[in-house]
Amino acid sequence: MNRKVSVIGSGNVGATTARSIADKELADVVLLDILEGVPQGKGLDLLEACPIEGSDARVLGTNDYADTAGSAVVVITAGLARKPGMSRDDLLQKNAGIIKAVTTEVVTHSPDCIIIPVTNPLDAMCQVVYRESGFPRERVVGMAGVLDSARMRTFIAEALSVSVENTHAFVLGGHGDTMVPLPRYSTVAGIPITELLDTATIDAIVTRTANGGAEIVKLLGSGSAYYAPGSAVVQMVEAILKDKKKILPCAVFLQGEYGIRDLFVGVPVKLGAGGAEQIIEIRLEADEQAALDRSAASVKELVSALGL
Repeated sequence: MNRKVSVIGSGNVGATTARSIADKELADVVLLDILEGVPQGKGLDLLEACPIEGSDARVLGTNDYADTAGSAVVVITAGLARKPGMSRDDLLQKNAGIIKAVTTEVVTHSPDCIIIPVTNPLDAMCQVVYRESGFPRERVVGMAGVLDSARMRTFIAEALSVSVENTHAFVLGGHGDTMVPLPRYSTVAGIPITELLDTATIDAIVTRTANGGAEIVKLLGSGSAYYAPGSAVVQMVEAILKDKKKILPCAVFLQGEYGIRDLFVGVPVKLGAGGAEQIIEIRLEADEQAALDRSAASVKELVSALGL
């Protein structure tokens, strides 16, 4: 294979992402971490799984950014994970320093790549990557909405006892407690869920979606979600590498869209070989726009705290 995807951070999210990319034979994979031996061991383990999966993808674990050179896509999962009782925002300052250093290395070795930040607090970390990289906004695309929408789709399917393949969910805003799930645009086989579920059930789904990550953190007791986040990243990677022009909710740098400027916020975008090739604007009701504005204001607080 001649395409390369580098995953920075070999923790649960990074390793899960790397395995899925290799299993799907989307690209060769470089798994990088600062811990000596860990990415090498996980990389070798993943490589040895490829014959069983029928994949000729090459997987390399390394501590050297030189091995990531020429990557088409770089996924950044490096950083500290949330602990019980810790919000995404608590991670702000510590992870900002990590992400800044990582971005410098990524840009040095893969100046033409598309970067997918995953580290929390997601929207603020996207801002760090964007400022540090100097990349055009199309080439810094945060993973958040795909995960949030998947969680909402799960809860909709459970409530209606239908296939998840029939469900489509719409989530805007920052990746956190102020995210904005939109029931009016969430459907089952094209039918808005507002016509299929009562208000109380919809409200419960919206609340559970917004707290989806915290629910898993609490249950695990240590660490945070990684299976669904990994799958969400890979859906984005696949859309980019295959130039699918797929509409997915992602964190992108808005410049007036939805009335928001100079801030990373989750909105629907067309993902293809050029990254976020188009931002899709939809009509929002007054209460929906107000909720999105509140979510953006929450993100702005974090960004301001970082001096960006």
